[in-house]
Amino acid sequence: MTPRTFALPDLGEGLTEAEIVAWHVKVGDEVHADQPLLSVETAKAIVEVPAPRAGRVAALFGEVGDIVHVHDTLVEFTNGDSDSGTVVGVLASAASAQAGAPSPARAHAAAAQVRATPAVRALAARLGVALSDVTPSGHDGTLSSADVERAAALASRAGPLEPLRGPRRAMAQNMARAHAQVVPVSLLDEVDIDAWPAASDVTLRLLRALAAGIAAEPALNAWFDSHAGGRRLLKQIDVGIAVDTPECLFVPVMHDVGQRNPASLRAGLEALKSAVCRRSIPVEELRGATITLSNFGMIAGRHATPIVLPPTVAILGAGRIRPQPVALGTTIVVHRVLPLSLSFDHRAVTGGEAGRFLAAVMADLQRAQ
Repeated sequence: MTPRTFALPDLGEGLTEAEIVAWHVKVGDEVHADQPLLSVETAKAIVEVPAPRAGRVAALFGEVGDIVHVHDTLVEFTNGDSDSGTVVGVLASAASAQAGAPSPARAHAAAAQVRATPAVRALAARLGVALSDVTPSGHDGTLSSADVERAAALASRAGPLEPLRGPRRAMAQNMARAHAQVVPVSLLDEVDIDAWPAASDVTLRLLRALAAGIAAEPALNAWFDSHAGGRRLLKQIDVGIAVDTPECLFVPVMHDVGQRNPASLRAGLEALKSAVCRRSIPVEELRGATITLSNFGMIAGRHATPIVLPPTVAILGAGRIRPQPVALGTTIVVHRVLPLSLSFDHRAVTGGEAGRFLAAVMADLQRAQ
């Protein structure tokens, strides 16, 4: 019987590649259907990839640290005959598939185009300097020994290159995509929250206020399709909650925020945070956000310009709560004030829509209860 190959399956919207973090089988193993074959790290989660069928493992394609793309071959199955299957897809090594990193072939081609004498090229090779990264000082674009030595000296003062992996690599890619696609505008304001009880749950208040803002201006709970040039307004409010960890920023999704009570929201938040810390959060809990909330003030900062991540069109940031003077008529008092920073994609949201949304958010936050 001819062996069958198994490729990396579609991991969901926006996820086109993953990094191999562990193999759970080896060549010669007999596996059953749905048995975990390997673990891969996607945009921000570690996912176990199960066997699609029973069989014997004839070959594994890729090593820990390699980047695999959807439909790249991962495993070859056989029933013990000597036939070989067809390998489909290209497997990129981690060294050449990092965000922005050229492949060895591209790097060689780029170096070949640089104007430099054989002696300068030999010096660059000895010092470990990539010729394509050096700025030539010659008027005709020729690199000199001094150019190479200067580049080597600069590199020696910096730490070694650390290729971005896992969540940080995904963050770099997502931020580049956002920068290329979104037309961002930010609105900044402050809201007096002195009427809040001392033990108020800030995140729950922000979630409720965000839902109130969407009720007043639904345009901010939407996805924008850059290719089709249109938007989709969404009825259900699924909020991406920015969660800071030592490894990276994660954005798990709280689903159906507008229809959940405070106890359900708090329980959901704790479950998401726990799963993020354990790196066991399911992929589906990182997808489908319709708007994002970032409570960066828990760390530091008054205002910011939060980045809108496509296809969403808005993100609300909350700065650090602090006491400050507030004018009540002709009287100056000191109240607790919460800074707010709203960024929106001006392709899909007008300034008026953003302003009405923020006004409704502030009105809800000013309530005592």
